[in-house]
Amino acid sequence: MFIYELLKAILIGIVEGITEWLPISSTGHMILVDEFIRWEASDKFKEMFMVVIQLGAILSVVLLYFNKLNPFSFKKTRNEKLDTMKIWYKVIVGAAPAGLLGVLFDDWLDEHFYNPLTVAVTLIIYGILFIIIENRNKGKVAKVTTFQEMTYQMAFYIGVFQVLALIPGTSRSGATILGAILLGSSRYIAAEYSFFLSIPIMFGASALKLFKFGFDFTKTEMIILLTGMGVAFLVSLIAIKFLLKFIKNNNFKAFGWYRIALGILVIGYFLLVG
Repeated sequence: MFIYELLKAILIGIVEGITEWLPISSTGHMILVDEFIRWEASDKFKEMFMVVIQLGAILSVVLLYFNKLNPFSFKKTRNEKLDTMKIWYKVIVGAAPAGLLGVLFDDWLDEHFYNPLTVAVTLIIYGILFIIIENRNKGKVAKVTTFQEMTYQMAFYIGVFQVLALIPGTSRSGATILGAILLGSSRYIAAEYSFFLSIPIMFGASALKLFKFGFDFTKTEMIILLTGMGVAFLVSLIAIKFLLKFIKNNNFKAFGWYRIALGILVIGYFLLVG
């Protein structure tokens, strides 16, 4: 039974590592996976696991961007260190809206929106929006192609878009990337800023869930959690590199069509079984 539960953690870690960075909703996919694999674990542990596993994925960003995000590097000039600090200031500004509302409404959101129907609907809605926005922006030249060109006001507005991702199925990366593109950012900067925003948001969300869980783990639960986080970390390294390479020559319409197709399949499935 333990091996079976461990394999489930590995599967969810793979799903998390892929979907955390692609604009297709990691939480939404994990809720759907949980519907089919059925864990032999308490609801309290599963709720905590589904959030804290994302910490493994976030650590991949810390590793891949350690030099870029490190303001204390001896290899950087004084101006480069100042530029790095400005990136962090913009991340803090952008993370504030979702961070504040996430703390205030965490339990209410869990109670009302963590279900397959919500995931299916939001997958479809934002899939359509991706296609519409990409068609609307076709041929337009991005106004913001570097972090130096991103204003604090723009960073805050992108953070407001990230609030939408408190609803499962929206996709945190999807909401921030859509918002950034609408505000004039290039896809590449939009994706990187989405990565950076995830660091304080997911560290904070994980700390909140762990605090509510009480750090009262059994040995089996600890092994399952660490396994899921480790797999999510390794898979994320591949997923991030894939996305950055993909968007150099492609738009996000493919992800929009994927979201629509998956949302329709989910609704169809639950209509048949329900």
